[in-house]
Amino acid sequence: MSFEAPRLDDRTFDDLVQEALKRIPLYTPEWTDHNMSDPGVTLIELFAFMTDVMLYRLNRVPERLYIKMMQLLGMQLREPQAAKSRATFWLSAPQPIDIALRQGTEVSTTRTENEEPVIFSTDYDAVIRVAELTHLLTSIRLPDKRTYQSHDVRQAKNGFVGRGFNIFQEKPQPGDAIYFGLKRDMSDHILGIDIVVDRAAGAGIDPTNPPYIWEALSNANPVEWQPCEIDVDGTKAFNVPGLIRLHLPKMVESEIDGHRGYWLRCRLLRVPEGAPQYQESPFFSRVNAESWGITVDITHAQTVKNEIMPTRSDGTPGQKFKLQNTPILPRSKDEYIIVRGKKDEVWTEVSDFASSSETDRHYMLDAITGEIRFGPAMPQRDGSVRRYGAIPEKGALIIMKQYRYGGGIRGNLQVGAINTLKTSIPFIARVTNRQPAIGGLDAENIEDAKLQVPGHLRTLERAVTAKDFEYLAIKSAPGRVSRAFALPVAADTSSRVNVFIVPQITDPNRIIEREELVLADDVRQIIHNYLDERRLLTTNLDIMEPQYYWISTKVRFRPSTFANPEEVENAISARLYQYLNPIIGGPEGKGWPFGRDLVQSDIIAALQDINGIDFIRSIELYWIQYLPEGDINREGPLPVIETVQHGLIASYRHDVRAADA
Repeated sequence: MSFEAPRLDDRTFDDLVQEALKRIPLYTPEWTDHNMSDPGVTLIELFAFMTDVMLYRLNRVPERLYIKMMQLLGMQLREPQAAKSRATFWLSAPQPIDIALRQGTEVSTTRTENEEPVIFSTDYDAVIRVAELTHLLTSIRLPDKRTYQSHDVRQAKNGFVGRGFNIFQEKPQPGDAIYFGLKRDMSDHILGIDIVVDRAAGAGIDPTNPPYIWEALSNANPVEWQPCEIDVDGTKAFNVPGLIRLHLPKMVESEIDGHRGYWLRCRLLRVPEGAPQYQESPFFSRVNAESWGITVDITHAQTVKNEIMPTRSDGTPGQKFKLQNTPILPRSKDEYIIVRGKKDEVWTEVSDFASSSETDRHYMLDAITGEIRFGPAMPQRDGSVRRYGAIPEKGALIIMKQYRYGGGIRGNLQVGAINTLKTSIPFIARVTNRQPAIGGLDAENIEDAKLQVPGHLRTLERAVTAKDFEYLAIKSAPGRVSRAFALPVAADTSSRVNVFIVPQITDPNRIIEREELVLADDVRQIIHNYLDERRLLTTNLDIMEPQYYWISTKVRFRPSTFANPEEVENAISARLYQYLNPIIGGPEGKGWPFGRDLVQSDIIAALQDINGIDFIRSIELYWIQYLPEGDINREGPLPVIETVQHGLIASYRHDVRAADA
């Protein structure tokens, strides 16, 4: 049972008024008019109001004591967190020169009559590079290897005179591919592939769902190809001349068939039996690549540089100054105080002055109020005065080199909400966010902080047990981590703890794509740095991703007599995506438990309360494994999916159909 802070006096305004009215006959029996219009009653209400305010303040005494106790424990209200997303900057047309985007470039939502725009800024410098195609290969995959054929890039750019080349075999087979070697790193760029097709070979193929996939080489050892998002395919599945625009992922330089570059490919997929496919290879007579833009990370923040405090230092301990904008976001290594006296001095932010000596150039910054505090001077038992931190010299200017402000839940936006450039940039036509902005959190309130006290007392900001690592990992990156699992690993000479992180995603109650569960490098680094400061000296630490087991199920059921089979199919599919889910799945709805196997009875238990099911006819479990070349291996049906300790179940695609009994 939790402790409830008592109300020291529970009387309300009405209670006070009624109590005073009841005492009138006792003290002034000649006062007989107790109506609301009587001046005396007005005075009673005034005194009752003043007493009610005092009782309100009295009842807040336990809360104030709670705050003071948390301060003594070294706890502080957590700072607001800024939402993050990615903004795509589009060129008006491909340019012959590189286009630079500076760190801090501001983009925003549309201003309306009722709402101010939500402003984001870019996290780093970026350059929209000119695309340079240097290698062009076609390839077929044999049972034991791949074979490649090189084509003249210069002729391909200008157009082959009276001839061209097949991009696949004469009789195309799954795995056939065309490779584009780029001279420069085009990570996160929008790449346009301008193609002239001389022979339409895809009759009957759905242009919106062609039997091929565009991939970029994102890791050389081991080989890993990442899918590219298609913005537009003007060739209608290689049937007419046109432009294909792709959003490229991160790329690495590698060598393929003796040719070095940054590689992009279009690979032919295996199609279901009976589905339309290429009967002969598309024939290209001209191919060229061009850059159309870039996608960069953005944060719900505005940057202020070289803000000078309105008053100079007076040379006394415990001075306080205030920044103009709040709330302040977590500081980076480039954000600090400069004290400009006889010379410029860089000062360091600390969380408290407990370990500061009188020569340490330390200051504290309250992110919520924007208050900058320098070290105090405290009298000691022997009558001396000790300074906790140095004092800026008298007359010195206090300058905040740089800081970012913003954050909060207001920055959590839907796809496409960010659509405005705050300042025009040459050759940039438009901007948009193709991913939702997530992770924004308001500053912590006192009620939330109270819930964190037990965890704080248990860990005391030290990572010793597995639960400590899990609690602190989630705490280190608010809004960016949904689950953490710590697994101690015994070693010969030292202990090792592997911390497995499941990232936060928007609306997990749906089909989750594989790319969404990739742990971002900045989140990995934040968690590692935070835990590294709190681990034992003899403990080694690794921040990792869980091993995801992608599961496909085949469910056949008989619908009830008056049920709509299609509606029941949709309900079963929705339940499967919710249940076989690393974030909200499992028996308790808190994410599939780490290391728990999956058996057919789990599926039956998850579906038993769905209306419209007469009975389940059959359930089959399949394990989907991603292969290095980008293909998948479907293993099953299996009676049980066995997982490792750090394994998690996730949904691939489910096949749910009504069947006759």
